[in-house]
Amino acid sequence: MALWSVFFVALGVSADAFAVALGKGLHMRRFNMRNALIIAAAFGLFQGVMPVIGWFLGTQFASYITGIDHWVAFVLLGLIGGKMLWEAFSNPEDTEIDDRLKLRELLVLSVATSVDALAVGLSFAFLAISITETAVLIAATTFVLTFAGIVIGHRAGVKFRRPAEIAGGLILILIGTRILLDHLGIL
Repeated sequence: MALWSVFFVALGVSADAFAVALGKGLHMRRFNMRNALIIAAAFGLFQGVMPVIGWFLGTQFASYITGIDHWVAFVLLGLIGGKMLWEAFSNPEDTEIDDRLKLRELLVLSVATSVDALAVGLSFAFLAISITETAVLIAATTFVLTFAGIVIGHRAGVKFRRPAEIAGGLILILIGTRILLDHLGIL
């Protein structure tokens, strides 16, 4: 898988974190650099670790489904992307203002926004990819996008939340489609 493809996957799985960060930024009465860095680090860490866990799980049974691995990647990425699109169009906007950083909420949000990265990691088990480099790229991308999301959210509100989720979902669906078409010899 090409580096640019991995980067687009990183953008796709980071979209949920970006959207949540927009909301967190909106809820900051005053911009708090420490909290912004903590949130970005937590989201980046979980987004980086989850693909490794998924990859490890996938490698344990990769030999059983090698013949259909491209279909597995296509279905997983398509489902994740579809879920992100569904959430973008079905979730009401959150407007309650609370700028406190709570550890339990941070952990729940970090896990919730990185579950799709676990599934993506599972699909990586069937591709020729360096999971370490990929995980670092995903973690770094998520860190940067989360921090940017908090800053933008603080300044502009949740105006970009839905477009970020839509873009992330579409990116994952397109990457999954590209993997399938590539393995079928169409691309």
